[in-house]
Amino acid sequence: MSEPFSVPVTVRGYETDVQGHLNQAVYLNYAEHARWSLLRAGGISQSALIGSGVGPVALETTIRYRRELLAGDEVEVTCAFAWGGGKTFRIEQTVLKSDGTVAAEISAVGGILDLERRKLVADPAAVFRELASDPGLFGLP
Repeated sequence: MSEPFSVPVTVRGYETDVQGHLNQAVYLNYAEHARWSLLRAGGISQSALIGSGVGPVALETTIRYRRELLAGDEVEVTCAFAWGGGKTFRIEQTVLKSDGTVAAEISAVGGILDLERRKLVADPAAVFRELASDPGLFGLP
């Protein structure tokens, strides 16, 4: 697995529910923000993906809520890729409060979709290696 990449996020009041907790769906937004931030940091843009005829797809996501988040909380959202064989890869993410407390753990299975054939590419790691200016950020040689 790659070393975790992280981005800071401040919980905004409009993202909270009636109890004042961060709304469950917003955790997915935070995870997505961290993933796209990692892609950009590694040199992979949306336009480069589309220009190559591919796009990332989410196949499964699991969220484990550990501690509440409230408006104004400062968090770090981590993102690390884990590669196996086959057409898919895992992305492990953690939402950490400023004191280091784990607020949520997000585990996802993803793939790279061939936009013309509408099928997963056989080797998503090869796509990342080809497009990335820094494949090491994704745990790739």
